Amino acid sequence: MSSAQAKDEIRHRVWSLLERQGAAEGDPAGRIPRFQGAREAAERLAATDHWRGANAVKVNPDRAQHQVRALALGASKATYMAVPKLALDQPFYLLNSLLPSYTPDEAATRDAAEAHSLLVGVEAMQRLDLVVSGSVAVNRDGARIGKGRGYADIEYGMLTEAGLIDDRTVIATTVHDLQVLDEPIPEEPHDFRVDLVVTPTRIIRCPRTRRPHGLHKDRLTAEQLAEIPLLDALMANTRGGPGEG
Repeated sequence: MSSAQAKDEIRHRVWSLLERQGAAEGDPAGRIPRFQGAREAAERLAATDHWRGANAVKVNPDRAQHQVRALALGASKATYMAVPKLALDQPFYLLNSLLPSYTPDEAATRDAAEAHSLLVGVEAMQRLDLVVSGSVAVNRDGARIGKGRGYADIEYGMLTEAGLIDDRTVIATTVHDLQVLDEPIPEEPHDFRVDLVVTPTRIIRCPRTRRPHGLHKDRLTAEQLAEIPLLDALMANTRGGPGEG
């Protein structure tokens, strides 16, 4: 079984488990699951020293991490969220630009961001102290699997290439306890690991053993290259790249 096939098997197993146990809101399949207890997990993350010390954060746009974005805005942190599929020349939203016209909870939604948020490119962003990434599955070593479309890996590669993610940046994920696996997760050289796994009931601090740098052109699909305008400029002098996320 290839690494891609093994990752896909894990995704479908976790999606099915969440659905059987009633641990997801709506159908979890094909997405970062909106899990029961997402608010509690966000609040647990917000109680950490890593959170308190972070001035600038990037949070994925999935509903499971809505409360993470809202808490970051409420704490006056510079809060960035990616444009869907990174499909614009300026591929990140600065959600703070929606305040005070919106409450933090409202400003944390994709609808508000797409309608009114300021768009920024990597040249206008602050160095990121904390990155919160959505996951379908993760283990105690910090290896994770996303929904399989590759955009988390591309974001990570773009931001490391631009110097916005570095060795000081903490990477976290918030998930349901059922999404934390007691088994190895297949990894490829482009895959990054998280430092913190936060669930509604606990925090797992992971050993940092994988922090790749930059984009890997040979891993990008023709569809991704066509969809993401910024890639051409960022990859002018890069080698190698992200995979499936």
